[in-house]
This record gives sequence, structure tokens and C-alpha cells, in this order.
Amino acid sequence: MHDYHDLLVWSKSLEFVKLVYKLTNLFPKEEIYGLTSQLRRAAVSVLANIVEG
Repeated sequence: MHDYHDLLVWSKSLEFVKLVYKLTNLFPKEEIYGLTSQLRRAAVSVLANIVEG
């Protein structure tokens, strides 16, 4: 069985998470508990679902 780190989809998803965090850092601070949080959680969820299989 292969490690999930070897999957192209996992590495692309990790790049996506990093991009989402970089972009959401530019959002207004009043969005930290709203849109920023929601986007970050959704992006991380993609990685978690890949790992879970």
C-alpha cells in the first residue's frame, strides 16, 4: 500500500491549502472568524479527506 504523500492529488491539495492561507491573510481582519475561517477549514478538509481515503 502506498503512502498518501506519494499521491499527486495530495501534493496539489497541499499547494492549494498554502495558497488559500496566503490569500486569506490579505482579507480584512474583521473576516478572521467569518469567510477567512470558512475558506481555510474547507481547504484543510480536502487534505483530510484524501488521507482518510
